[in-house]
Amino acid sequence: MAKAIMLQGTGSDVGKTVLVAGLCRAAQNRGLKVRPFKPQNMSNNAAVADIPGDNRTGGGEIGRGQWLQALACGVRPTVHMNPVLLKPQSDIGSQGGGQGKGFGEARARDYQAMKGRLMDAVLESWAKVGEGADLVIVEGAGSPAEINLRSHDIANMGFATRANLPVILVGDIDRGGVIASVAGTHLILPEEDRCMIAGYLINKFRGDVSLFDEGISAINKFTGWRCFGVVPWLKAAARLPSEDSVVLERLASGERQALKVAVPMLARIANFDDLDPLKAEPQVEVVFVPPGKKLPEDAGLVVIPGSKSTIGDLIKFRENGWDRDLIAHRKRGGHVVGICGGYQMLGRRVTDPDGIEGSVREVEGLGLLDIETVMEPEKTVRNSNARSVQFGLPLEGYEIHLGRTTGPDTARPSAIINGVEDGAVSADGKVIGTYLHGLFSADAFRAAYLESLGVRSGGIDYRAEVEKALDEVAAELEAHLDCDAIFDLAR
Repeated sequence: MAKAIMLQGTGSDVGKTVLVAGLCRAAQNRGLKVRPFKPQNMSNNAAVADIPGDNRTGGGEIGRGQWLQALACGVRPTVHMNPVLLKPQSDIGSQGGGQGKGFGEARARDYQAMKGRLMDAVLESWAKVGEGADLVIVEGAGSPAEINLRSHDIANMGFATRANLPVILVGDIDRGGVIASVAGTHLILPEEDRCMIAGYLINKFRGDVSLFDEGISAINKFTGWRCFGVVPWLKAAARLPSEDSVVLERLASGERQALKVAVPMLARIANFDDLDPLKAEPQVEVVFVPPGKKLPEDAGLVVIPGSKSTIGDLIKFRENGWDRDLIAHRKRGGHVVGICGGYQMLGRRVTDPDGIEGSVREVEGLGLLDIETVMEPEKTVRNSNARSVQFGLPLEGYEIHLGRTTGPDTARPSAIINGVEDGAVSADGKVIGTYLHGLFSADAFRAAYLESLGVRSGGIDYRAEVEKALDEVAAELEAHLDCDAIFDLAR
């Protein structure tokens, strides 16, 4: 096996994903063959990864964070980098998958009982990820301080103790209480788990790092753990795809630009990083609209993103009054793009005869496209080569969806994916639906589409910007962390 280290957090959203990505890139820059690993992830922002040895499918799903970390390592992602992926589908249940293959919906309590047999898959993937690598950097999930879940844990100390991994604890100073969160974790962990922690680091510090010297002394007094450094607020992280929808709750509107893009924040929003390339455009302002707020009247484009629960989110869409806002937007001449679940919502009807998404078997759509969608058990998961019909330009992206969509407006497809017509376009060309995630990542298409809306693109090479951001994060970590000591920990 390759040597390995693990980062765990004092809580969710403390920045583990970006830190692992940055350390992966730093290790790669040092000439190491490095791989990422996350035993269990909960996210509706998924990516398509290879299933080694399985030629029957187009691919399997992993968390978007592990896709980004694989990019940081300079390798193709595989399902073994994130063997267990949970996609929240309701307040008490999630759809799950192991090694890229779904095992259906599980309620939270039932899932705890499944973890014993899932650990076998996790350990199998763990062995495969390490093949041919010098170093594996592992990301935990949530916090090891959730001791009520410890007996069935496969994501944090349950995995670390089985794999005998040294752990670095990550505390987030931006949310406050970081001294208590690190010291409290030390206090409540059982001795077997506490001894796995080799030290800690502090993330998201704003201002003069030396001002936290006394904080480090206090933590060291309470824990005896070593501090590996204090990471400043990483501005470059904002240019990386986000995995956790928690980030949407903190997004603020930027300066007013030539084009305002409104994005309703669906309850089960999925793959919202589809909007990142538009956010990077200097003449575009992307506004995520929370429930209870109206879609802005000055938006030139409304994008309805993907959803893990199309029917449930469509019902909530109406309850928020966004359907009325959308009709008013269209009457003003506004444009609409629906991606995946958002595409399905734009039709006249969505039916679910097998109850795949829940007890509601049929719901009226928004009626902006003359199409209907029927949910079907077979799921499409694949990376896709595509071409825009409207502009004749190449597209790049992937498909992760249930359902078959038909209807008169599909005679005007928005794209050709792997040689097959996809999506639909309204008669006036202002409403576009597609199953292709990532279409705005295609620079030439994005520029042409924005130009059709009267907006000049900034000529951004989006993929190059992501690579540049990873390099900047890695450089910051090299400057502010004792990376030599961190990599020397690996065993």
